[in-house]
Amino acid sequence: MKKIQLSLLALLMSVSSVSFAQEVIIIEEESEPSKFTFSGSVDAYFRTNFNAPNKGENALAPASSFGNLPGFSLGMANIIATYEGQKVGAVADLVFGPRGEDAVFGSPLYAGGMAGSSQIVNQLYVYWNVSDAVTLTFGNFNTFLGYEVISPTGNFNYSTSYMFSYGPFSHTGLKADFALSDKWSLMAAVMNPTDMTEFNLAGTYTLGAQLGYSTDASSTYLNFVYGDQDGKLDVDNGGLVPGQTSLGSTFQVDLTTGFDLTESLYLGINTTYNTTSAGEMYSGTSVSDSDGDGAGFYGFAGYLQASTSENFALGLRGEYFNVFNGGLDGVVGLDGNGDGNVFAVTLSGNAKIGNNLTLIPELRLDSMSEENLFYDSNLAPSKSLASFLLAAVFAF
Repeated sequence: MKKIQLSLLALLMSVSSVSFAQEVIIIEEESEPSKFTFSGSVDAYFRTNFNAPNKGENALAPASSFGNLPGFSLGMANIIATYEGQKVGAVADLVFGPRGEDAVFGSPLYAGGMAGSSQIVNQLYVYWNVSDAVTLTFGNFNTFLGYEVISPTGNFNYSTSYMFSYGPFSHTGLKADFALSDKWSLMAAVMNPTDMTEFNLAGTYTLGAQLGYSTDASSTYLNFVYGDQDGKLDVDNGGLVPGQTSLGSTFQVDLTTGFDLTESLYLGINTTYNTTSAGEMYSGTSVSDSDGDGAGFYGFAGYLQASTSENFALGLRGEYFNVFNGGLDGVVGLDGNGDGNVFAVTLSGNAKIGNNLTLIPELRLDSMSEENLFYDSNLAPSKSLASFLLAAVFAF
């Protein structure tokens, strides 16, 4: 009987240990995966002009952002740390190098205009999924306007358009995203003035909004920003010196859409209109409305991309960009009234090398309406600039 009892006890202990082990395994299988991830990119390029100087202070480039340095040049290193939970999360997006510095030009304010730690912050925000339909985001995030983005991994062309270059890059504030349905979305935001990312030096705020419609084959977004960008509007002298005129409110409306024409052919479209009113003038004793029309820019760009294989695609970007009433200085050639335009055509290839590396050969032609910005190899005024670029973009 003792032997039988001992055998039964050993059997029960064995079954219990197996059950316990299985229970432990089940608990491990049901535990959540890691929520902390790293991603980013590294890029460099070579650039040369065909019909203009390539060295010294005479080296020319289109007056659009990024990819404008001569010879072998650096882009940026981008490191993104993300913590993603079911309800809350955070993103720290850091950039290093010339492209990164250009992207965060409004950031090093805390260092008194000198290089500071904030100069490497591209995005820095926290978010809260209040419900399945509502998400709140607080901090510094890249702009919701435009077809293109700062990171070269998000663009087909390596060089960027004029519309992207002179629209906002980043915002700091609070935004709320609403999923209205499976296809419709709405975003509303209160932000610092455009690209004032570290803190609010102007003391005014900019409003933003986006209405989106997306399906499996297409997406369309209508975007708005409105606000006083220099903090001197409707303020007693507003820090102005006698005879100085402040900027008025800036309004920009932007439409971005893209859709698959076939399995291998894609078309994207971006159009934008930006205007800033004349604001006010300080006479020394009083503030009055300034005479003059608003100034700004508008443009249209089409993006046609064709995949020839799994590892190669061609993309053509055509852009018309117009400046009126001196809205931008040194961007396009202007006539005596401050008006001018440029038509730019960019042909780019995307060659995939493995899963991470993309080589981008690119031909670009910029043609101005006025002959006072470009010049040829003999330093004579010219309306056009032809250039070639080869970029290497590594994503991880």
